[in-house]
Amino acid sequence: MIPNMYKIAGELTPTVVHVAARALATQALSIFGDHSDVMATRATGFAMLASASVQEAGDMAAVAHAAALESRVPFLHFFDGFRTSHEVTKVQAIGDDVLRALIDERTVLAHRDRGLSPERPVVRGTAQNPDVYFQAREAANPHYFRCVDVVHAVMRRFAALTGRVYGLVEYAGAPDATRVVILMGSGAETAEETADTLNAAGARVGVVKVRLYRPFPAAALLASLPPTTRAVAVLDRTKEPGSAGEPLYLDVVAALSEAVAAGRLAVMPRVVGGRYGLSSKEFTPGMVKAVFDELAAAKPRNHFTIGIHDDVTFTSLDWDDRFSLESADTVRAIFYGLGADGTVGANKNSIKIIGEETAGHAQGYFVYDSKKSGSVTVSHLRFGPRPIRAPYLIDRATFVACHQFSFLERFDVLFVAGMQSSVNRMAEALGRIARPSTSTDLFTLAMGMILGFLIGAIEFPLAGSKVEIQGQVAARDGMSGLTVLAVKTL
Repeated sequence: MIPNMYKIAGELTPTVVHVAARALATQALSIFGDHSDVMATRATGFAMLASASVQEAGDMAAVAHAAALESRVPFLHFFDGFRTSHEVTKVQAIGDDVLRALIDERTVLAHRDRGLSPERPVVRGTAQNPDVYFQAREAANPHYFRCVDVVHAVMRRFAALTGRVYGLVEYAGAPDATRVVILMGSGAETAEETADTLNAAGARVGVVKVRLYRPFPAAALLASLPPTTRAVAVLDRTKEPGSAGEPLYLDVVAALSEAVAAGRLAVMPRVVGGRYGLSSKEFTPGMVKAVFDELAAAKPRNHFTIGIHDDVTFTSLDWDDRFSLESADTVRAIFYGLGADGTVGANKNSIKIIGEETAGHAQGYFVYDSKKSGSVTVSHLRFGPRPIRAPYLIDRATFVACHQFSFLERFDVLFVAGMQSSVNRMAEALGRIARPSTSTDLFTLAMGMILGFLIGAIEFPLAGSKVEIQGQVAARDGMSGLTVLAVKTL
């Protein structure tokens, strides 16, 4: 595909490719998400637009199509594989009337007129020699020079039509921030949420969310940084071995250093780069806080990693995994199931019911093993009265359900349990648990669990078949105490 992308861009053919960005096969195959694959295309000439959430993915898809038609620059619109592509959450859909108003019909007709036709003969696919190739390559510059302005104009039209405002580069945080983190994708949601909490406690930090990555909007990036910025951490969700730094880091350093050289920026802030989230590795508020803390050091570490413990080259930062931003009015539920046993499907239905039939907000994310059917699935559900911006897994739940007895021996189910726990075949489990301490923990940890009779998981025979009723706490405190029962036949 990549060679074709060079050709598509070189011929200025409006095209949009939507990509759930994933890891590349290196020392091993991985199906999970990071930015490795899309970063391999950054020299093709495609414009690159990044989305940080499910809502943004739908909105930026429309922006990409309109901008491609107006600029004639093809677009690669990407979002985090799995973390965004597989999340189920409440969104505002874009209506057909909005799309018609957003896209200029004249650009559609012009695109059609450029199609191959005997009525409009044109030569394409030629070979060029040294006498003209260089000049022809540079002839595309005007389209890329105006592409940034085109995207900005389309975003403004989109805001007027929907009320949802987006920028090429967007700053969130203290207006007098001294420490700033710059990144793309779903991690930006976590970083912004963390910055808000730290600022409420008296910190002066901020987050720059990059949406348009190619053509790189250097002027917009420069304008987004508070004049008080003294230290910047640029986080990339990819690794480029042997390079002076990862892609976004290099672009930011180039933009800032050129601004200093041209006199547009008085003082060059200290800029460090870091890697996070490869192959869907978790990126939590505690990790974001660790990055901000590192920026406060006299000599912050450069080219660090966050989210792993690197005991080989010692690049990793330590973080506090107890640091949590979970809201008290958000219900957090975890369901342990077996691939193809219906747990994931039932939970998806519950999330959709809550999102569509109540005023509350819901989020569902499902962790699969690569083997899928027959392997472990863990469903992470959040719902509450306010919009949920938490693109990371639940580590402390208010409700835990375990749909396979054997998982009690493999996973620390009780560790994540909060107020309630339901376990299939609980009556049998108390007498057959392999780990002796578990039955004691059930009582001594005083987690408020309701064991045998909880509506969460009651199994009984019915008409010769087995029917499992999985109790899923669907809403409470502001959502009318709704309880959804997802019924599946085994």
